[in-house]
Amino acid sequence: MYNFNMEWLYTKGCESQKGSGIVFEHVDQLKRELDAKRPLPSGMVKNLREVIRIEWTYNSNAIEGNTLSLLETKMVVEEGLTIGGKRLAEHLEAVNHAEAIDFVEQLVSEQEVLTARVLKQIHYLVLKNIDDENAGRYRGYDVEISGSAHRPIHHVKVQEAMDELFAWYEQERSVLHPVELASRFHFQFVYIHPFADGNGRTARLLMNLILMQNGYPPAIIKVQPEQRLRYYETLETARVQGDVGSFVELVRDSVEESLYRYLKALGV
Repeated sequence: MYNFNMEWLYTKGCESQKGSGIVFEHVDQLKRELDAKRPLPSGMVKNLREVIRIEWTYNSNAIEGNTLSLLETKMVVEEGLTIGGKRLAEHLEAVNHAEAIDFVEQLVSEQEVLTARVLKQIHYLVLKNIDDENAGRYRGYDVEISGSAHRPIHHVKVQEAMDELFAWYEQERSVLHPVELASRFHFQFVYIHPFADGNGRTARLLMNLILMQNGYPPAIIKVQPEQRLRYYETLETARVQGDVGSFVELVRDSVEESLYRYLKALGV
């Protein structure tokens, strides 16, 4: 049986309440500038929401191998069209992810707390009609991650590890900077790899749920080669060496980019 070192994940891997020492001063400054403009113009918010919904769906799916282009993703999600030569699963991934974003936005508006139930609802939306047997259910067998030296925990330990993750989240959500909290939750989630499939997309949805609950716009990890490679490399460094700092910095940079986007739309 695989011996999962729970203590490593929640201490060395995550430095607990002390945080990583990553500097968030610029993010905080941008957030203050955006907050000073609230309430934001409804038309601007609606436009950015629609654009980001498609970009987030496209990039998150493409990172996992979906071959729909940005325009094709828009056509599938907004117009209900099918794209010739593309697999049915790729269409479903686009529609499902957009629906999962809608659900995340609903959770934020209703001030719902992130719980295991909410997590499983999000994962169900990601995989519904693609893998109904595993949608919203923790895996019942062991898995490996292609291209990674990390071996996810034994499946019998998944429930225990996820219970620990949510306990950690409850302890840290009023202590850590929101960007660090979201980054570390993402890392710990994919380290555990609780589902048979859909872990990456679900992790990014959860990361953005935490960010949005704290008043930040969603951060989009882009599929462009440089950022995609940085995403995979920093996650691998965190998983294998216990150094989560580089991954936190990647998410911080993505949050900054999103904040700049909103401020630019406001003419700031």
